[in-house]
Amino acid sequence: MTDRPDILCIGAVLWDIIGRTPAHMRVGSDVPGRIVRLPGGVAMNIAMTLVRYAMSPALLTVVGRDAEGDELLARAGAMGLETAHVYRSDDLPTDRYMAIEGGNGLIAAVADAHSLERAGARILAPLEDGRLGTAATPWDGPVALDGNLTEALLHEIARSPLFAAADLRVAPASPGKAERLLALLGHPGATLYVNLEEAGLLCHESFDGAEDAARALVARGAARALVTNGGAMAAEATPERCLTAQPPEVLVTRVTGAGDTFMAAHIASEREGRDPDAALARALKAAADYVSGDPAS
Repeated sequence: MTDRPDILCIGAVLWDIIGRTPAHMRVGSDVPGRIVRLPGGVAMNIAMTLVRYAMSPALLTVVGRDAEGDELLARAGAMGLETAHVYRSDDLPTDRYMAIEGGNGLIAAVADAHSLERAGARILAPLEDGRLGTAATPWDGPVALDGNLTEALLHEIARSPLFAAADLRVAPASPGKAERLLALLGHPGATLYVNLEEAGLLCHESFDGAEDAARALVARGAARALVTNGGAMAAEATPERCLTAQPPEVLVTRVTGAGDTFMAAHIASEREGRDPDAALARALKAAADYVSGDPAS
Protein backbone atom coordinates (compact mmCIF):
# COMPACT_ATOMS: atom_id res chain seq x y z
CA MET A 1 0.00 0.00 0.00
CA THR A 2 1.73 3.20 -1.16
CA ASP A 3 -1.13 5.73 -1.25
CA ARG A 4 -1.95 8.05 1.64
CA PRO A 5 -4.07 6.13 4.17
CA ASP A 6 -7.68 7.17 4.73
CA ILE A 7 -7.30 7.14 8.51
CA LEU A 8 -4.66 6.56 11.19
CA CYS A 9 -5.44 4.04 13.94
CA ILE A 10 -3.24 4.83 16.94
CA GLY A 11 -3.05 2.58 19.98
CA ALA A 12 -3.20 -1.07 20.92
CA VAL A 13 -2.44 -3.77 18.36
CA LEU A 14 -2.07 -7.10 20.12
CA TRP A 15 -3.27 -10.67 20.44
CA ASP A 16 -6.71 -11.29 21.97
CA ILE A 17 -6.99 -14.56 23.89
CA ILE A 18 -10.69 -15.01 24.62
CA GLY A 19 -12.55 -17.84 26.34
CA ARG A 20 -16.26 -17.99 25.51
CA THR A 21 -19.05 -20.16 26.89
CA PRO A 22 -22.86 -19.96 26.63
CA ALA A 23 -23.08 -20.81 30.34
CA HIS A 24 -23.77 -18.13 32.91
CA MET A 25 -20.66 -17.73 35.05
CA ARG A 26 -19.70 -16.45 38.47
CA VAL A 27 -16.43 -16.20 40.39
CA GLY A 28 -14.81 -19.62 40.46
CA SER A 29 -16.84 -21.11 37.60
CA ASP A 30 -15.13 -23.87 35.62
CA VAL A 31 -17.15 -24.64 32.48
CA PRO A 32 -16.61 -25.99 28.96
CA GLY A 33 -16.27 -23.51 26.12
CA ARG A 34 -14.01 -22.34 23.32
CA ILE A 35 -10.73 -20.43 23.51
CA VAL A 36 -9.68 -18.34 20.50
CA ARG A 37 -6.58 -16.30 19.70
CA LEU A 38 -7.23 -13.39 17.36
CA PRO A 39 -5.65 -10.09 16.30
CA GLY A 40 -7.09 -7.46 18.62
CA GLY A 41 -6.61 -4.26 20.55
CA VAL A 42 -8.74 -1.14 20.13
CA ALA A 43 -6.73 0.33 17.25
CA MET A 44 -6.55 -3.04 15.50
CA ASN A 45 -10.27 -3.78 15.94
CA ILE A 46 -11.19 -0.41 14.51
CA ALA A 47 -8.81 -0.81 11.58
CA MET A 48 -10.09 -4.29 10.75
CA THR A 49 -13.67 -3.01 10.69
CA LEU A 50 -12.77 0.02 8.57
CA VAL A 51 -11.31 -2.27 5.89
CA ARG A 52 -14.72 -3.93 5.58
CA TYR A 53 -16.09 -0.48 4.72
CA ALA A 54 -13.53 -0.08 1.91
CA MET A 55 -11.30 2.29 3.89
CA SER A 56 -7.49 2.11 3.98
CA PRO A 57 -6.27 2.45 7.58
CA ALA A 58 -2.65 2.73 8.75
CA LEU A 59 -1.55 1.46 12.17
CA LEU A 60 0.60 3.52 14.54
CA THR A 61 1.58 1.28 17.44
CA VAL A 62 4.40 -0.84 18.83
CA VAL A 63 4.91 -4.53 18.07
CA GLY A 64 7.79 -6.58 19.39
CA ARG A 65 10.47 -8.14 17.21
CA ASP A 66 9.29 -11.57 18.33
CA ALA A 67 7.48 -14.43 16.64
CA GLU A 68 4.13 -13.19 17.93
CA GLY A 69 4.82 -9.74 16.50
CA ASP A 70 5.86 -11.12 13.11
CA GLU A 71 2.69 -13.21 12.92
CA LEU A 72 0.48 -10.33 14.04
CA LEU A 73 1.84 -7.92 11.41
CA ALA A 74 1.59 -10.60 8.72
CA ARG A 75 -2.08 -11.09 9.61
CA ALA A 76 -2.66 -7.34 9.57
CA GLY A 77 -1.02 -6.95 6.17
CA ALA A 78 -3.03 -9.81 4.74
CA MET A 79 -6.21 -8.01 5.80
CA GLY A 80 -5.17 -4.86 3.96
CA LEU A 81 -3.90 -2.79 6.88
CA GLU A 82 -0.90 -0.47 6.40
CA THR A 83 1.82 -1.60 8.81
CA ALA A 84 4.84 0.26 7.40
CA HIS A 85 4.67 2.89 10.15
CA VAL A 86 4.51 0.45 13.08
CA TYR A 87 7.34 0.87 15.60
CA ARG A 88 9.14 -2.46 16.06
CA SER A 89 10.87 -2.81 19.42
CA ASP A 90 13.90 -5.01 20.08
CA ASP A 91 13.29 -5.14 23.83
CA LEU A 92 9.51 -4.89 24.26
CA PRO A 93 7.29 -7.96 23.71
CA THR A 94 4.11 -7.93 21.65
CA ASP A 95 1.17 -7.02 23.89
CA ARG A 96 -1.72 -9.35 24.79
CA TYR A 97 -5.28 -9.22 26.11
CA MET A 98 -7.15 -12.04 27.85
CA ALA A 99 -10.88 -12.18 28.52
CA ILE A 100 -13.55 -14.60 29.73
CA GLU A 101 -17.06 -14.18 28.32
CA GLY A 102 -20.11 -16.08 29.53
CA GLY A 103 -23.77 -16.14 28.65
CA ASN A 104 -24.15 -13.27 31.14
CA GLY A 105 -21.57 -11.05 29.42
CA LEU A 106 -17.94 -10.20 30.07
CA ILE A 107 -16.83 -11.93 33.28
CA ALA A 108 -13.25 -10.66 33.54
CA ALA A 109 -10.43 -9.34 31.40
CA VAL A 110 -6.76 -8.47 31.75
CA ALA A 111 -5.07 -6.12 29.28
CA ASP A 112 -1.28 -6.37 29.07
CA ALA A 113 -0.51 -3.23 27.04
CA HIS A 114 2.71 -2.42 28.87
CA SER A 115 4.78 -2.30 25.69
CA LEU A 116 2.49 0.33 24.19
CA GLU A 117 2.73 2.39 27.37
CA ARG A 118 6.52 2.10 27.51
CA ALA A 119 6.98 2.91 23.83
CA GLY A 120 5.20 6.22 24.41
CA ALA A 121 5.69 8.96 21.81
CA ARG A 122 7.99 6.80 19.69
CA ILE A 123 4.91 5.39 17.95
CA LEU A 124 4.06 8.93 16.74
CA ALA A 125 7.36 9.53 14.91
CA PRO A 126 5.81 9.23 11.40
CA LEU A 127 3.60 12.24 12.21
CA GLU A 128 6.58 14.55 12.67
CA ASP A 129 9.34 13.17 10.44
CA GLY A 130 7.53 13.80 7.16
CA ARG A 131 6.21 10.32 6.45
CA LEU A 132 2.67 11.28 7.51
CA GLY A 133 3.13 14.90 8.49
CA THR A 134 5.22 17.48 10.32
CA ALA A 135 4.57 20.13 12.94
CA ALA A 136 4.33 22.71 10.13
CA THR A 137 2.12 20.53 7.90
CA PRO A 138 0.23 18.27 10.31
CA TRP A 139 -1.92 15.30 9.40
CA ASP A 140 -5.34 16.71 8.49
CA GLY A 141 -7.39 13.54 8.18
CA PRO A 142 -9.25 11.33 10.66
CA VAL A 143 -7.45 9.63 13.54
CA ALA A 144 -8.85 6.79 15.66
CA LEU A 145 -7.14 7.12 19.03
CA ASP A 146 -7.47 4.67 21.89
CA GLY A 147 -7.17 5.05 25.63
CA ASN A 148 -4.48 2.41 26.03
CA LEU A 149 -2.01 5.27 25.55
CA THR A 150 -0.73 6.74 28.80
CA GLU A 151 -2.41 9.76 30.34
CA ALA A 152 0.82 11.72 29.85
CA LEU A 153 0.91 10.93 26.12
CA LEU A 154 -2.78 11.80 25.70
CA HIS A 155 -2.09 15.17 27.34
CA GLU A 156 0.81 15.65 24.91
CA ILE A 157 -1.42 14.77 21.95
CA ALA A 158 -4.08 17.25 23.14
CA ARG A 159 -1.55 20.10 22.99
CA SER A 160 0.59 18.91 20.08
CA PRO A 161 0.69 20.79 16.75
CA LEU A 162 0.95 17.35 15.12
CA PHE A 163 -2.78 16.83 15.88
CA ALA A 164 -3.98 20.42 15.51
CA ALA A 165 -5.70 19.74 12.16
CA ALA A 166 -6.81 16.15 12.83
CA ASP A 167 -10.35 14.82 13.11
CA LEU A 168 -9.78 12.94 16.37
CA ARG A 169 -12.08 10.00 17.15
CA VAL A 170 -11.32 8.80 20.67
CA ALA A 171 -12.32 5.65 22.57
CA PRO A 172 -11.32 4.41 26.03
CA ALA A 173 -9.77 0.97 26.09
CA SER A 174 -11.95 0.01 29.06
CA PRO A 175 -13.84 1.62 31.95
CA GLY A 176 -10.65 1.28 34.01
CA LYS A 177 -8.85 3.62 31.61
CA ALA A 178 -11.75 5.95 30.78
CA GLU A 179 -10.52 8.86 32.90
CA ARG A 180 -7.41 9.10 30.75
CA LEU A 181 -9.63 10.72 28.12
CA LEU A 182 -10.11 13.76 30.36
CA ALA A 183 -6.93 15.02 28.72
CA LEU A 184 -8.81 15.45 25.43
CA LEU A 185 -11.86 17.29 26.75
CA GLY A 186 -11.67 20.71 25.17
CA HIS A 187 -9.84 19.62 22.01
CA PRO A 188 -11.91 21.22 19.24
CA GLY A 189 -11.47 18.27 16.87
CA ALA A 190 -12.16 15.42 19.30
CA THR A 191 -15.20 13.12 19.25
CA LEU A 192 -15.53 10.77 22.24
CA TYR A 193 -17.04 7.29 21.87
CA VAL A 194 -17.90 5.84 25.30
CA ASN A 195 -20.43 3.60 26.99
CA LEU A 196 -22.67 4.74 29.84
CA GLU A 197 -20.29 3.54 32.56
CA GLU A 198 -17.33 5.28 30.96
CA ALA A 199 -19.33 8.51 30.57
CA GLY A 200 -20.12 8.39 34.28
CA LEU A 201 -16.45 7.99 35.15
CA LEU A 202 -15.49 10.93 32.95
CA CYS A 203 -18.19 13.15 34.47
CA HIS A 204 -17.84 11.78 38.03
CA GLU A 205 -21.55 11.10 38.28
CA SER A 206 -24.11 8.42 37.44
CA PHE A 207 -26.54 8.64 34.54
CA ASP A 208 -29.85 6.90 33.92
CA GLY A 209 -29.46 7.01 30.15
CA ALA A 210 -27.19 7.81 27.25
CA GLU A 211 -28.83 11.13 26.36
CA ASP A 212 -28.10 12.69 29.74
CA ALA A 213 -24.58 11.30 29.65
CA ALA A 214 -23.83 12.65 26.17
CA ARG A 215 -25.14 16.10 27.08
CA ALA A 216 -23.05 16.10 30.26
CA LEU A 217 -19.86 15.24 28.37
CA VAL A 218 -20.45 18.16 26.01
CA ALA A 219 -21.07 20.42 29.00
CA ARG A 220 -17.70 19.33 30.38
CA GLY A 221 -15.93 20.38 27.18
CA ALA A 222 -16.29 17.55 24.66
CA ALA A 223 -16.74 18.86 21.12
CA ARG A 224 -18.94 15.83 20.44
CA ALA A 225 -19.84 12.70 22.40
CA LEU A 226 -21.43 9.40 21.41
CA VAL A 227 -22.68 7.25 24.28
CA THR A 228 -23.89 3.66 24.00
CA ASN A 229 -25.75 1.67 26.64
CA GLY A 230 -25.86 -1.96 25.54
CA GLY A 231 -29.29 -2.73 24.12
CA ALA A 232 -30.80 0.51 25.45
CA MET A 233 -31.01 3.89 23.75
CA ALA A 234 -27.76 5.44 22.44
CA ALA A 235 -27.09 9.15 21.97
CA GLU A 236 -24.89 11.59 20.10
CA ALA A 237 -24.50 15.15 21.42
CA THR A 238 -22.82 18.34 20.26
CA PRO A 239 -23.26 21.86 21.67
CA GLU A 240 -26.02 22.40 19.07
CA ARG A 241 -28.04 19.16 19.22
CA CYS A 242 -28.59 15.70 20.70
CA LEU A 243 -29.71 12.66 18.70
CA THR A 244 -30.92 9.35 20.08
CA ALA A 245 -31.45 5.93 18.51
CA GLN A 246 -32.47 2.46 19.65
CA PRO A 247 -30.11 -0.44 18.79
CA PRO A 248 -31.62 -3.51 17.11
CA GLU A 249 -32.58 -6.28 19.53
CA VAL A 250 -30.28 -9.30 19.11
CA LEU A 251 -29.08 -12.35 21.00
CA VAL A 252 -25.65 -11.54 22.46
CA THR A 253 -22.97 -14.16 21.72
CA ARG A 254 -19.82 -12.02 22.16
CA VAL A 255 -18.97 -8.61 23.59
CA THR A 256 -15.23 -7.95 23.24
CA GLY A 257 -14.74 -5.52 20.36
CA ALA A 258 -18.38 -4.36 20.07
CA GLY A 259 -17.59 -0.75 20.96
CA ASP A 260 -14.73 -0.68 18.47
CA THR A 261 -17.07 -1.97 15.76
CA PHE A 262 -19.60 0.76 16.59
CA MET A 263 -16.94 3.46 16.38
CA ALA A 264 -15.48 2.20 13.08
CA ALA A 265 -18.90 1.90 11.44
CA HIS A 266 -19.80 5.42 12.54
CA ILE A 267 -16.54 6.86 11.17
CA ALA A 268 -16.99 5.04 7.86
CA SER A 269 -20.61 6.18 7.57
CA GLU A 270 -19.66 9.80 8.05
CA ARG A 271 -16.79 9.55 5.58
CA GLU A 272 -19.35 8.27 3.05
CA GLY A 273 -21.42 11.41 3.63
CA ARG A 274 -24.32 9.90 5.59
CA ASP A 275 -26.29 12.33 7.72
CA PRO A 276 -25.97 12.14 11.54
CA ASP A 277 -29.13 10.07 12.10
CA ALA A 278 -28.20 7.56 9.40
CA ALA A 279 -24.61 7.29 10.62
CA LEU A 280 -25.72 6.60 14.19
CA ALA A 281 -28.30 4.02 13.10
CA ARG A 282 -25.81 2.22 10.86
CA ALA A 283 -23.20 2.09 13.63
CA LEU A 284 -25.70 0.61 16.07
CA LYS A 285 -26.72 -1.99 13.49
CA ALA A 286 -23.07 -2.93 12.90
CA ALA A 287 -22.46 -3.35 16.63
CA ALA A 288 -25.63 -5.42 17.03
CA ASP A 289 -24.61 -7.68 14.15
CA TYR A 290 -21.19 -8.08 15.74
CA VAL A 291 -22.42 -9.09 19.21
CA SER A 292 -24.92 -11.48 17.64
CA GLY A 293 -22.05 -13.29 15.94
CA ASP A 294 -23.13 -12.40 12.41
CA PRO A 295 -20.17 -13.63 10.32
CA ALA A 296 -20.53 -10.63 7.99
CA SER A 297 -19.78 -8.20 10.83
